[in-house]
Amino acid sequence: MTTVTIVDSIMGSGKTTWAKQYMKKHQMDMRFIYVSPYLEEITNNILKDCPFLVEPDAQLGKGSKLRHFKELIVNGSSIVTTHALFRIIDEEVLELLRDAGYTLILDEVANVIEQVKEITKEDIRTLKDANLIDVENRKVNWIDDSYKGVYESNYVNVKYHAQQGNIFLQNDTVLFWTFPAKVFALFESSFILTYLFDGQIQRYYYDLFEIKTTYKSVEKIGPSHALVTYNPKLEGRERYKDLIQIYDGEFNTNYLVDEKARGNELSSTWLNCAGDRVLERLQLNLYSYFRYKGKSHDNLWTTKMSLQNKLKGKGYTKGFICWNMRATNDYQDTHNLAFVYNLYMNPFEKAFFEDAGVKVDEDLLALSNLLQWMWRSAIRKEVPERINLYVPSIRMRTLLEKWLHNEEIKFQYKRKGY
Repeated sequence: MTTVTIVDSIMGSGKTTWAKQYMKKHQMDMRFIYVSPYLEEITNNILKDCPFLVEPDAQLGKGSKLRHFKELIVNGSSIVTTHALFRIIDEEVLELLRDAGYTLILDEVANVIEQVKEITKEDIRTLKDANLIDVENRKVNWIDDSYKGVYESNYVNVKYHAQQGNIFLQNDTVLFWTFPAKVFALFESSFILTYLFDGQIQRYYYDLFEIKTTYKSVEKIGPSHALVTYNPKLEGRERYKDLIQIYDGEFNTNYLVDEKARGNELSSTWLNCAGDRVLERLQLNLYSYFRYKGKSHDNLWTTKMSLQNKLKGKGYTKGFICWNMRATNDYQDTHNLAFVYNLYMNPFEKAFFEDAGVKVDEDLLALSNLLQWMWRSAIRKEVPERINLYVPSIRMRTLLEKWLHNEEIKFQYKRKGY
């Protein structure tokens, strides 16, 4: 099986620049599929420097970008597309990729597993009782090829994905879709451009499916960027110590009603259970924090999506972006940040991996998301600018401080879960 190269380098180190230089250098003797999280990044960045790449077009595909994607593979074109399109590749695409000689460059990790929330525990029981499926080592096998009905609808096509070997059953209660792992064996070589890969779900997915990886870093050598031996201690984190002003004051604790919750405050479960008084206090903290920092266009904040409306306020509401935002430059002029969330892995996803013997690191996962989110701001500029950061969760704050000081990421509080 092909070994995937993880280009694990700190944000701003030049991963995308290396990829563009690599593709330009080999455009005549190699075929590429470059996958970016956002369409805007493709238009404003990738195609500008690599015009030989072709983006799938729905019009040219008679209403389907996927159809045009297939035609481009048949023609041997080098392709640039989004995570969203790459995620829905089907068996026909896999067959076309076989022996086609493509190199994959995946900008940031992909969404490689997803809970099939539309299928309930009762649905699973129905599928079993009707002898439509059986389960072997958690993999769901579709038995009745003649079946026609709701479980093969375009919205939830459990039949199709089970037939392709991509549906798994967790604890008899939850179905998971997984991205077809066999795709990575169809490329001549594969690269993933990211940071802190060991704390990301795609790392655990690779462990689950026994996909081999090797790690590299990016370094600027003269006018070009090159892949070099992976060494996280040479990242230069120390240069950011004086550029990240972490808030240290009463707003970090004044919302806590129960001191026993220390280390777990602001987790998803904690926020769901927080009363109006606590949420009002958090909202007032945000308002007070941003009030004297600057204009609203200079503010960026996040929390659990379901609480966005409860915590928004004058002067910062429009600065909300999702906590898992990655790979965009749209917010690099912001300097005042607030991250009001204590991230843990979804408990079903965690169990999905750990029940298969795959160890996960929730602290590294939380830190990875926090850093990626922070690097949407002015600190990501070519000449990084100073930012102010409010992180009321002691766990998240401690993880960040340890990272800045190159300390081992090993949180001191007992974790209480999602």
